[in-house]
This record gives sequence, structure tokens and C-alpha cells, in this order.
Amino acid sequence: NVLPACLLLALLLLAPALGAQQEKGLIINLEIGELCLQSIQCKSGCCHRANGLSLARCASKAAEFQECSPKSIYGVYYKCPCESGLTCEADKSIVGSITNSNFGVCKDPQDSYRR
Repeated sequence: NVLPACLLLALLLLAPALGAQQEKGLIINLEIGELCLQSIQCKSGCCHRANGLSLARCASKAAEFQECSPKSIYGVYYKCPCESGLTCEADKSIVGSITNSNFGVCKDPQDSYRR
């Protein structure tokens, strides 16, 4: 409950600066490599962290055959979700979702229809 309150406070305090920085982004519309708290802040739609102790940064979505995570309610990923048009074939169990260990591989769903 503390993190959402802190995020809200930060957004309120930085709102005036946001208007002056619309194209680059200060809180939202962040570029790849910029620090983030939630994926919604990133232009790419993926706020990624390498491990539980690292800072999260905006990253590119996963391409075909790269490791991925299914879309999550947490907003921060250890593996980014797939690019548009691809699906993340992963174990979608509740345990995997809670532990954030349900990684898979991005695949083109059209490939399965062609076979």
C-alpha cells in the first residue's frame, strides 16, 4: 500500500514538469533505458528488471523466439512481453504468476496454422 501512495505523491509533485516535457517524458512516455516503476510509463510497454535487487528500466518487448513473460498485473517484468502479433507460450499457472517465474518463448500464432 505504501508504493501506490508514493507513486501518487510523486505524480502530483511532478505534474507541472510533465506538461513541459511531453515529448521526452518525465513520468510517462519514457524511452528505453530510462528508470521506471510500471510498464505503463514506458513507450515500449515494458518496465524490466534483471533481478529482484536491480532498478527497473524501460526495455524493448521480446521478439520472436526470445524469452517472454505473459502480461502481468504487477507492471514490472523479468522478461518482457512479446511484440505485437506474437504470443508468449508459457506456463500460465497461478503459482507461476505469483512467483513471476512463468517465462516462455514468443511465437507467431500463424506458424501453427501453416503446419
